[in-house]
Amino acid sequence: MSPAPAPPLPYHERVSRANVDPDRWLVFLHGIFGAGRNWATVARRVVRARPEWGVLLVDIRQHGASQGFPRPHTIAAAADDVARLIAASGLSVPGVLGHSFGGKVALHLAGGPGGGIETLWMIDSTPDARAPTGSAWEMLHAFADLPGPFPTRDAGVAALRGKGVAEATARWMATNLEERAEGYVWRIAPADMEALLRDFFAVDLWKTVEHPPANLDIHIVKAEESSVLGPEACGRIEEAASRTGRVHLHRVPGGHWVNADSPDALVGLLVDGLP
Repeated sequence: MSPAPAPPLPYHERVSRANVDPDRWLVFLHGIFGAGRNWATVARRVVRARPEWGVLLVDIRQHGASQGFPRPHTIAAAADDVARLIAASGLSVPGVLGHSFGGKVALHLAGGPGGGIETLWMIDSTPDARAPTGSAWEMLHAFADLPGPFPTRDAGVAALRGKGVAEATARWMATNLEERAEGYVWRIAPADMEALLRDFFAVDLWKTVEHPPANLDIHIVKAEESSVLGPEACGRIEEAASRTGRVHLHRVPGGHWVNADSPDALVGLLVDGLP
């Protein structure tokens, strides 16, 4: 029996300052339902200020252009995808940044298959395991009830609005609609998103935060108007910071969508904090 084919590599785009060949690269990992391009503006600002760094904007498995990945769809599998991408790229990739769902993928990567990671940035993401809840879980059920196709993208937005989704969020979610012969259909599958989210909520990764590998600095960014990182979690991060000297808690204004709510603060942290 022939061996199973290797999974595909995640789709990614390279961002660097014009006419510069970066020495080091930083992987950006988006949140659930997102895509790498969601972070393109932040990436461009970072590489302009720190041209020795480039950014790999990655579409996590079953998101964006990264389709056709085999089950199981888990945090560990997503991290392994990124590790394989890094190995195949031939680039020096000592850094990874992840927002929300992508933050947990980044943490798993840095604590396991991404042994060369030296700087990790978790953006409004928690190492906690907990019961499935929150806006992402609600969005999953909203779009799972709306299989399409829709005659226009705006019709998809209107359908989401009918499920109680806010206008701006519905328009962002509708970037996952693609035009086909039969109309606009979702390019992400509810079953795949549910599998990824269930594993996200089930996995506890505090061990890596509280006992980071010797070569790793961990930066965790809390959005002050978000409840993702509560007082107890922040306390555990601060205790790890004082004990290890290699864990850092940063606070920025605004809500969970830090790249949109607090881009200046976030870019400033990265520009100053990248090695």
